[in-house]
Amino acid sequence: MKRVVVGLSGGVDSSVAAYLLKEQGYEVIGLFMRNWNDASVTLEDECPWIEDSADALLTAEKLNIPFQVIDMSASYKERIVDYMFAEYEQGRTPNPDVLCNREIKFDLFLKTALELGADYVATGHYARKNSFIDKNGKEIFQLIKGVDNNKDQSYFLCQLSQEQLSKALFPIGNLEKSEVRRIAKNLDLVTADKKDSQGLCFIGKVSLPEFLQQQLRPKKGKIIEIPKSSSIYQKEEKHFPTIEKKLENQAAAISYKKTDGEIVGEHQGAHFFTRGQRKGLGVGGKAEPLFVLATDVQENIIYTGQGHDHPGLLKDALFIQADEIHWIREDMALKEGESLEVQARIRYRQPLQKATLHQTKNGLFVAFDTPQSAITEGQFCAWYIEDELVGSGVIHH
Repeated sequence: MKRVVVGLSGGVDSSVAAYLLKEQGYEVIGLFMRNWNDASVTLEDECPWIEDSADALLTAEKLNIPFQVIDMSASYKERIVDYMFAEYEQGRTPNPDVLCNREIKFDLFLKTALELGADYVATGHYARKNSFIDKNGKEIFQLIKGVDNNKDQSYFLCQLSQEQLSKALFPIGNLEKSEVRRIAKNLDLVTADKKDSQGLCFIGKVSLPEFLQQQLRPKKGKIIEIPKSSSIYQKEEKHFPTIEKKLENQAAAISYKKTDGEIVGEHQGAHFFTRGQRKGLGVGGKAEPLFVLATDVQENIIYTGQGHDHPGLLKDALFIQADEIHWIREDMALKEGESLEVQARIRYRQPLQKATLHQTKNGLFVAFDTPQSAITEGQFCAWYIEDELVGSGVIHH
């Protein structure tokens, strides 16, 4: 009998995942990861991990499977939290959920599971896995979107490797969320009506500004508004000698100067803000809402513009450095000079966008058919062919 360790998070998805695996004849062990010890940065009156681990335990008892809690808070702080702070300090915006899957669930957690004699680890992600044998007789694993389009979580798994995918199971990937809730209700699981967690991966409802302010000191600076009609955006039609030069021009970040606009307010630290952000600027009396166009953490200035169609928010292409490109399907990796038509997204829940990948010596350009809003450094761009997520990378600019 194959042994599976399920990451029981105390939510409905992982509870039903454990039940389905047991029904399929696996020997199932439930493990709850404790990733955070500091209650001071969760939102008032909630200590989510205690409640969640209790719900995970009740689920394990109901399903009659062994259960234990493992403490990974030291590794989580080092690999996720410290990385987040370092990225924000540099004016980049990381995605902790993608990192948590790569570094914690499918690395440390997977190693723990293998030490317990497991053949696989399973999670409650809305994603699917397939495999096929290539012409050399090697098994190639595929990460496929979840059946429920509203809940598809393949994006969060975009940094997994072939090795990690080979050991992963996603039991609810072929179900709709409503069906998962129905199964939980029929089993009378304590998690059946529990709301989906909104917080950081396995920490709970953390207030990100408070979380960041623990490490990053508030520092007063100016908010500058750039008008839509600014001459910065008047790009003359150029003839580019190569496609690479054209892509470099499309992906280039605009360099703003203080004199490009007018001061409209003050902020508490440029590193607390991210491109495309609308909330928290505290500047009123404008015809349209203000959006963050860029942050300058060196000069501690936030550049803003009115309206979601502001030219400062839109770009045709993005760039990923060579060492930040990750192919789940290593057999599809592009060589220098090659291109590939894909569908890509630059954030979770964004509808897939038609794009073309262009591999150069220094990295990968992703050129979109239609301009994209708020391409944000430090976030992940993931690309798909039909329903399969084949690769991803950290957006450099």
